[in-house]
Amino acid sequence: MVGIMKNIEFSQALNLKELIAYQQGQVVSMTVAQIPAVSITLFSLDAGEGISTHTTAGDAMVQILDGEAEITIGDKTLTVKEGETVIMPSDIPHSLEARKQFKMLLTVIKKQKAE
Repeated sequence: MVGIMKNIEFSQALNLKELIAYQQGQVVSMTVAQIPAVSITLFSLDAGEGISTHTTAGDAMVQILDGEAEITIGDKTLTVKEGETVIMPSDIPHSLEARKQFKMLLTVIKKQKAE
C-alpha cells in the first residue's frame, strides 16, 4: 500500500523547518499530503513575499516553524512568530506577508459534502 503522505521520509524523526529551504525573492511550497478533505503543505517565504488575499473551502491552520509573518484575516491583522499557530476560518478572506523570512506548515481541513 502506498502512503497518503509524500515528499517526506516515513518512520523517522523529522524537523519540518529543515525540509524546505528559503529561496531569494520566492514563495516555495512542498505538498506533504493532498486528498479531497485535507491538504498539508510546507511553505517558505522570503522577506517581502506573500500570499495574496483569498478564501478557502475549509478551515486553515498555519503553524509558524521559523521567522515571522503578518497574517490578515478579514479586517484583523496578526503578527505571528515561530512556535505560534493561527486558525483561518473557511470562507473568510485572508492573506500572509513575510515581514521577515518565515516557514510554515499549512493544514486545510475542508467541509465534507452531504451524501
